[in-house]
Amino acid sequence: MTEINRYALLMDAYTELKPEIEKSRQIATANEPHPVPSMPPLDEVLDGFGPMPREALFLGVASDGLPVLLNLHDPIPGPLLIVGDPGTGKTNFLHTIARAAEKMHQPEELQFGALTNHPDEWSELETIPNNVGIFPLYHRSSEDFILSLASWAHGNKTSKQSVLLLLDDLEAVSNLDFDSVQNLRWLLLRGPARRVWPIITLSTQSAHNMEAWLEAFRTRIFGNVQDPENISRFDSEEAKLQSLIKGSEYAMREGENWLRFWIPSIE
Repeated sequence: MTEINRYALLMDAYTELKPEIEKSRQIATANEPHPVPSMPPLDEVLDGFGPMPREALFLGVASDGLPVLLNLHDPIPGPLLIVGDPGTGKTNFLHTIARAAEKMHQPEELQFGALTNHPDEWSELETIPNNVGIFPLYHRSSEDFILSLASWAHGNKTSKQSVLLLLDDLEAVSNLDFDSVQNLRWLLLRGPARRVWPIITLSTQSAHNMEAWLEAFRTRIFGNVQDPENISRFDSEEAKLQSLIKGSEYAMREGENWLRFWIPSIE
């Protein structure tokens, strides 16, 4: 089967799901529970697109069927912040990014390390060759990892390898020691220019405690957010975040407009 035919089949599958997605979106706006539609699996999505640039990090699929990509060789977007209400799939989004990294990149091109308060949620990703470690935020190993990343980034001026720092819950930095916090702040400021990309989640219920950190993120990706106060906090009224399907749909600002996209299943 040709790449074009695989892509056509993928988009046909997504088209068939659209009525279910729209129904879920309407009910989400009413803040009522509804089963999340099953999205096409990651393997099929990536196979359908065929070869992509080696510097591309896959994030999802836009409504026009094109991939949403981050250029790992262009530091302008800066670190990524994934914001959403509790239970809207922020951790799953990080998992999808990690799985896509495995599918698209050799370890010598791209690696990732994850910092989390719930390492059990990451157990299935521990054997990925691109994974350098799953580090509990309540353990000294997480601070050692941040230090090693900062040291590597300080000296990295020629390496073509990139590293993803996947931090699940920005509020957890309050548990880190002073030196680790300073190293993390430096990575947010300088990391992407040195091929270290922080991708960090934040729950809206914690956003008011993390105001001092928010200015470090030029690129913000939103999942479902219901509280108008939180929507206003992030100046995202036009994004219609209340209608995003939990666990499947996200939105990010693209110039003066908002780009909505969905992430594949990794089951």
